[in-house]
Amino acid sequence: MTKIKAIVFDMDGVLIDAKEWHYEALNRALNVFGEEIQRGEHISIFDGLPTKTKLGLLSEYDRIPTGMHKFLNELKQKYTMEITVAHCRPNFIHQYALSKLKDEGYKLAVASNSVRNTVKTMMDLSALMPYLNFYLSNEDVEKPKPSPDIYLSALQKLGLESNEVLVLEDNNHGLEAARSANCNVLQIETVDDVNYKNIRSFISSLEAG
Repeated sequence: MTKIKAIVFDMDGVLIDAKEWHYEALNRALNVFGEEIQRGEHISIFDGLPTKTKLGLLSEYDRIPTGMHKFLNELKQKYTMEITVAHCRPNFIHQYALSKLKDEGYKLAVASNSVRNTVKTMMDLSALMPYLNFYLSNEDVEKPKPSPDIYLSALQKLGLESNEVLVLEDNNHGLEAARSANCNVLQIETVDDVNYKNIRSFISSLEAG
């Protein structure tokens, strides 16, 4: 019988409506070299990947020199932080959901392909940090999503088996990572899907088995 004891949230596109922020920030950095990721390829190839991985792919496609990765990554992170500080605000629906789930005894965590500083800043500005047991970034694992490493690490920190954990993910790379770690997965379409009613309903259906 399935008994969910913890919920692990992806961040961008799940708890924070930040996918456009990352897209805008990276393109602002790439525009320095006259390069840009088009909307279609962003959705089909790059969405949900860490910036370093995106830059590596662009070099594989002969669109940017590998020697500029460090500069572009730092510039992208700078732009991301500027956009985040300007736009990241608390969302009552998420605050309510996480506070209720925490009160009910669930362990809560975030596992994101973003860098550590971005995760911390977004969780602080959204006022969600107090509800979390911990958060993981792409800097906390050897291989980011779609590798299952970040979810395997979360399981270890939680001290739980995969069938005791529910993961909320929105993009293909994250879904692949969570499923490869054998976790229960609730696929999210928009940040509005992340509400107490939807999460409790999904947990009830899992536990009813």
